[in-house]
Amino acid sequence: MRLAQLSARSGVSAATIKYYLREGLLPPGRQVNATTAEYDEEHLRRLRLVRAMIQVGRVPVAKVREVLGHVDDDSLGRTIRLGAALWALPQVPEPDEDDEYVRAAHDEVGTLLDRLGWENAKQLTTISPAYRSLVLAVAAFRRLGYDWGAEVLAPYAELMHRTAVLDLDLLETQPSEPERIEFAVLGAILNEPVLQALHRLAQEEESSRRYGFE
Repeated sequence: MRLAQLSARSGVSAATIKYYLREGLLPPGRQVNATTAEYDEEHLRRLRLVRAMIQVGRVPVAKVREVLGHVDDDSLGRTIRLGAALWALPQVPEPDEDDEYVRAAHDEVGTLLDRLGWENAKQLTTISPAYRSLVLAVAAFRRLGYDWGAEVLAPYAELMHRTAVLDLDLLETQPSEPERIEFAVLGAILNEPVLQALHRLAQEEESSRRYGFE
């Protein structure tokens, strides 16, 4: 398809597509002549991924380029490739290791990981954005006087493990390795809001069942 057709099918303006091409977010089309290139279904799929990351996920263009670099790097194994792509997404800041609540949160999260037997998560504590995010959240709870620790977190973690199994089962239905990695990146951007919305709906439902509407 030509650029105008790619624009029509994707709903993305030709000017924006040209910008993505200049920024390396889309691979070049097949050159037909000096002024015309042709694009295929792979370009359309990649364009939709880029738009989801930028418009829905609010991921900066430079970060999108970094994530896509990992998506396309077939020299990496699946676990490393998937982790690198997800870790390239915007993350929470580094915790203040001098903060007493952060230190306590580290202890509680470490106890949680021991209890769950999550050996890989224990090995990645110094570099994992997810671990860092959890520590910051637990520290914030504890700073406000809520004793959120391993005992409280364990049932939630077990539910999240079941969710992760569902995620990867669905990921494995994708037909190619790049599509599996792309699916995982989209999941991080789009599925997390879905899970959050379902969580809130479930809270509303359970609250109404327990307490009515008074």
